[in-house]
This record gives sequence, structure tokens and C-alpha cells, in this order.
Amino acid sequence: MDVITLVGIVAALFIVISLSEPLADWSRLPYTVVLAILGTLIGIVGAYLVRYGQSVSEIGPAVDAFEFSIRANVFLYVLLPTLLFQVALGLNLRRMAEDWVPILVMAVVAVVVATFAIGLALQPFTNLSLVACLLLGSIVATTDPSAVVSIFRNIAAPQRLTRIVEGESLLNDAAAIALFGFFLTFVMLGVPNPTLRDALIGFPTLIFGGIATGWFLGRLCLGVLSWLGRYPLAQISLSVALPYVAYLVGDQLLGVSGVIAVVMAGMTLNYLGPGRMSPTNWTNLREVWDVLAHWAGALIFLLAALLVPRLLADVRIYDVFLIGVVVVAATVARLFILYAVLPLLTALRLSPRVDRPYRVAILWGGLRGAVTLALALAVSENFRVPADVKREVGILATGFTLFTLLVQGTTLRWVISILGLDRLAPLDRALSEQVIAVALQNVREEVAETAKNHDLTHDIVRSEAKRFAARLDGAMQKAEAADDIPDRDRITLGLVALAGRERDMILDAFREQLISTRLAEQMLSDADRLIERTRAGGREEYRASGRLSLAQGRRYRFANFLHNRLRLSGMLASLAADRFEILLNLRLILRDLHGYIDAKIRRIHGRRVADLLHELLRRREDQIQSALDGLRLQYPGYAEEIERRFLRRTSLRIEEREYDVLLADGIIGKELHTTLKQELAGKRRTAEARPPLDLAVQKDELVRQFPLFTQMDDESRKQLAAALRTRYVQPGDVLLRKGDLPREVSFIASGAVEIDTAGQRFRLGRGEMFGQLALLSRQTRRTQATAISHTTLLVLDEPRFRKLLKRNQDVRSAVLESAERRGLDAKALDL
Repeated sequence: MDVITLVGIVAALFIVISLSEPLADWSRLPYTVVLAILGTLIGIVGAYLVRYGQSVSEIGPAVDAFEFSIRANVFLYVLLPTLLFQVALGLNLRRMAEDWVPILVMAVVAVVVATFAIGLALQPFTNLSLVACLLLGSIVATTDPSAVVSIFRNIAAPQRLTRIVEGESLLNDAAAIALFGFFLTFVMLGVPNPTLRDALIGFPTLIFGGIATGWFLGRLCLGVLSWLGRYPLAQISLSVALPYVAYLVGDQLLGVSGVIAVVMAGMTLNYLGPGRMSPTNWTNLREVWDVLAHWAGALIFLLAALLVPRLLADVRIYDVFLIGVVVVAATVARLFILYAVLPLLTALRLSPRVDRPYRVAILWGGLRGAVTLALALAVSENFRVPADVKREVGILATGFTLFTLLVQGTTLRWVISILGLDRLAPLDRALSEQVIAVALQNVREEVAETAKNHDLTHDIVRSEAKRFAARLDGAMQKAEAADDIPDRDRITLGLVALAGRERDMILDAFREQLISTRLAEQMLSDADRLIERTRAGGREEYRASGRLSLAQGRRYRFANFLHNRLRLSGMLASLAADRFEILLNLRLILRDLHGYIDAKIRRIHGRRVADLLHELLRRREDQIQSALDGLRLQYPGYAEEIERRFLRRTSLRIEEREYDVLLADGIIGKELHTTLKQELAGKRRTAEARPPLDLAVQKDELVRQFPLFTQMDDESRKQLAAALRTRYVQPGDVLLRKGDLPREVSFIASGAVEIDTAGQRFRLGRGEMFGQLALLSRQTRRTQATAISHTTLLVLDEPRFRKLLKRNQDVRSAVLESAERRGLDAKALDL
């Protein structure tokens, strides 16, 4: 085929892609189903013209030549990496981490179950070996739930359920392709079959090797992306190369799973990229990848569908029966996962509850697509695979794919309608009537003002006002008839609206470049969880989610461990700095939400609900302020530096907006505007650099503020600060245990500690110490100390503490005073 013909065919394919979207909207069919139907029709027409129309048309031979130039490698090495990388790049990994168990079950376990269910069901009815049947099972086990995901988004399905189905779409391709490669080795002639050792060692190596390869290449790419910060187009170009490099290095160079390497590289860039790139560059990169993935996904379906006539050229009647066996076995395997495994995970509280209508939708929406056809094509092209295996795999995989697309795909929306998932809940319907009434009142006021300002014809204004008044009266009557929503539901709806507005304000702050991309994604993730849990559990879940977003999770605990035990402070400093910035921005956002309650929510839900929302919001503000106060005590002075940085960034954004207004008004020219923007860009780079959180400097400041050390001279205080070790602890951490040998003394720099000794409990706060009496009395500890808040301790070992006692009379007096309070004889202490 010459280049001109190839260019013409590619242009025609893009025209088909552009027309498929409006056609899918008109026909109410999933977009991928429309692409598959059009591709199959083009393939049939091309085959007909090749056979009967060579003398009258050159189109048929051109299409035929193009079809035979399509090989499995086109899908596996050109289109699939792009598609997988974009999906991994767009996932909300922080929220997916909460649901990793159901996602892995739906992706990996479901693929394995489907593979063996199909293979074992098919083997009695065909002459193929069991391994060949399992090979076919692995090919058709992967699902493409894009159709059901798009419908779930349109019907406002639970976000958590949609996220699980999206996670399945990413990981099941990798699992199925890994299984496919494993079983293909058994089928190929002239290749030794894998042993049990190969299965137990080689297969995990394939998986974990792909993970390590993708992570390493992703981190390497991130380093180069940071270096290319001033060249956004170069950053995008490098990101386009990353999935292909990961696939080739993993698959060809290292012999591990290239698909998993691509997925892991995309997830690495997704998680760490926002912190290494500017917000504008990251947004542009994501937009480019959305376009690339749209093209890749469309071309995969279209090109795969073109091959359908070739793969089904030798179909027989008995093959239709075998396709039916595959359909039944795949359905039973899917039913087992949805109706046995998922309920078990829900009972164990590892997965959200999936209602029956949604389970039916997921079952019927488990379409097979281009990946299945690409793997079937890879088998048919492999010269080492026996001819009978090639034939059966090609026909059964293609027939099963067509069944899911043409039967399940075309009826999916009808099934959704039968299940009632496309209808509003009664509460939402009642609320919608009130929302319409309030909106129409606002519209009437603004239209009246517009008519007055523009001096419109009086008769026209009067006639339109009468028509609008009739509509408004009807809406008010419906709203009054539906005004039976309980206050508890109104509070839930108000809190959901409030959380949604909070999310919008985070996005606005990000667009104004007041929040970095990385922190904005973390705050948006918290806001999504707030919306989702509030919708499900109301007021209590709103409170719980607000507290959860302030909690210091496993990463913070791990960072504390690294700092306290191994003296590695980098991770803790980074997390603490992030926490400072998030809390400061969240405090500002919550304060602005009070105006939103008065302006919007009060008009719909009434004064009583609005007052309660104000109270709930103030409680969240108090919690945030308390967390900020705790951080200020732990890291003196750092919060002020973050606030100064925030003000600098705000002033630069306002200055930039002023220049834009002057350009739009024609006061300044394009050249001057460009020069001013370039100067601002340099200032912004300086202002966006977050001040480093130096824990050593913070420790010096804590020592300076400690009451016991105020009388020390600067040199002695500096020596003491070097000897002290900072320890950060979480609420509930046990600091001293009964029966332990005393080896150190702890000074409380911030927070509070509860002491349990001889059945009595009392609390110690900032400026106090503990552990000194047991150490000086040389007795095993009969006391247990537990942190009751986020606490910062300054820890001193025994030799240095004894030196401090000799030099500092204030510390000596504090020890004697504490012994007197406990009823201990000072003479028993080794002072």
C-alpha cells in the first residue's frame, strides 16, 4: 500500500470517529458500540468489494490491503500503551487506595475466575486441549466497562461504585494479558512448557518486575520533567514517550510485563507529577493525554472491528453453540463475583454495599472489546500455534465480543431504565421542584432589572411578564405540594450542597494559583469523600469525614517513625509543611462558605436548616483552628511564613488580573502586556517556592520557648538543643510502659500526656517533664504515660540529663517539686 492511500484511509477513519459521537448520542447507544458497528460494516463492505467489485472500484482492494497491514502489534505496542497510560494518569489514586480490596477482586480475581470458568466449561464440547481452552478464557476474561461507567456518571451513581468499576477497567487488562502470555507458552509448538517452578517464580516475577520497571522509569521521567520546567511542550513530549519506553523496556529488554510497567509509570506520574510541575503545565499535559487517549480508544475499537469479517470467515453452525457456552460460562463467573464475593467483602467491611440494580448493570455492562480482539489476532498470527487452535480462538473470541457489543451494548440503556437507575429519587424530585421555584424567582428579578435598564417596549415586557408569571405560579404550586421534606433530609441535602461548594472553591483557588496542583488534588480528594459520605450518612458522616481529613494517617505515622527512630526527617518535614498549607487554605474556604449558606441554601431549605449548617461549619472551623494551633506550637514561626507566602501569591494574582484588564481596555499594548507578564512569572516562581521546614531550627526555637530553659545563656541553650532529640507522637501512643527500665527523660514542648501510676491518673502539659523520678530513683517504672493529643517531646538520655541537673537549678527544682507532689522522699533520688 502506498503512502497516499494510507493517509486517505487514516483521514477517513478520523472522519468516522468524529461522526460516531453525535451518532451515539442520537441512537442512545454507547460510543464504543457505535464504533464497533461502523467498523464491522466497513470491514464487510470492504470484503464484498474485494470479492465482487474489483473491476468497478479501487476502494475494496485498498481497504483489504489496509486490513491485512493491521497486526496485533499495532494494538499492543502503539495504541494500548496510550490508552492504559491515560487511564492511570486520570485516576484519583488517593480515593482508590481506600477501595483497593474490591478493585483488586473485580480486576484480578474476577479475571482468574472467568478464565478457569470459561476454560473448564468449554473443554468437554471441543477437541481443544484444556490449556488451549484456558488460553481462550484469558483472552475473553478482560472487560471494557467504559459504557457502564459513562452511564453511571450520567445517572449520578455513587462515586465509590463508579471508582471501583474504573479501577477494574485499568487493572483487568494487565491481569488478562499476563495470564494470556502464560498460557500461550503451553500452546506454542517448539517451545518448552513452563514448569511448576516457572509458574510459582516466573509469573510473580513478571508482575512485580513490571511494577518495579514502571516505578523506576516514572521516577526518572519526573526528574527530567522538573528540569524541563520552563519548557511545557518539552514536558508533554517526554510524557508521550514514557509509556512506550516503559512497554518496550519491560516487554523486550527485561522480559517482564510491559502492560503493568505502563500502568505503574502512569500511576507514578499521576501521584508525584503535580508536585514537580507547575499547575498550568500539569493541566495542559492532562488535556493533551485526554485527546490522545480518545483517539487511541476510538482507533482500537474501529480497527479491531474492521478485522471481524476476516476472523469470522470460517465460522460454522457448531461454533455458534460454542459461543453460547462461552457466553453462559462468562456470565456465571461474573455472577459469582457480583453475588457471592462482593457481598462477602461487604460483610467484612472491605467493600461498599452494591445494591442489586447496580450489580445487574455491572453484569450486563461487562462488554468485551478491542483488547480481546487484539489478543485473538495475536494468536491467529503466531506461526507456532496449531491451526485448529488459531481457528477456534479467533472465531469464539470474536463471536463472544460481538455478542457483548451487539446484544448487551445495544440494550444496556434499556436495562438501566428497567432497573429505574435513570430516575430521580423521591427526595431529589421533591427538592427539584423547590429549586426550580427559587431559580425562577431569581430569574424574574434579573429579567425585570434588564428590561428596566434597556428601556424595552412596555407592551412586550408586560406580555412576557404575564407568561413568565404563569410559569412561576405553576412552579410555586408544585413546590408547596412537595414541601414535605423532613428536616433531617434537608440537613443532608444542605450539607451535600455545602461540600460541593467547598469543592468548587478549592478548584477556584487552584485556578487562581493560590494552591499547588499536588495539594489541590489532595484537598479535592477529601472534598469528594466528604460529599460521598455525607450523601450516604447525613450529618454524622459529615462530621466524621471532616475529622478524617484532619487526621494524621499512616504516612504521617511512618514519617514520625523515620524521624523518631532513624533520625530521617525529610518525609516528616514535607508532610508537616503540606499540612500547614492545606489547613490555612481550608480555614479561609470554610469562612467564605457562611455567605453561601445565607445567599443560596437558606432560600431553599429555610432558616432553621441554615442556622444548623452554620453551627456545623463553625465546629469544623474550630477543629481546623485547633489543628493549626497545635502545629504552631510544634513548629514555631513556620505558619507565619506560609501565611506570608499566601499573601504574596494573592497579590501577584491580583496584579496579573489588573494587567489583563488594562490590555482588554486598550490602555496598554500587547508588547507591554507580555513584558509585564514575563516579569510577574519570575516573581511568581520565587513566591511559589515554599519555605523549607527545618526541624533542627524548629527544635532550637522550642528549646528557647521552654520555661525551664529560659534562664540559660545562648551558648548553653545551643548545646542543650544539640543534645535533645525531638520526638513527635500521635494520640494514643504509649510513651512509657510499666516495668521498663528508665533510660531517658522527656520534656513536653506541646500537647498533653496522661500519667497512670499506682491507680491514679493525672495529666501533664506544655513545659512539664516525665520519666525523671524513675530514672533518678533507679527503679523499674511503675508508671505508664500515654499521649492524649498530637505531642512534641524533647528527649534527653540519662548521662546528658544528669549533666543538665548539675548545671541548671531550675530543672533541679522542678524535679524536687515533682517528687514532692508524688509523695517521694527527695533523699531517695540520686541527685
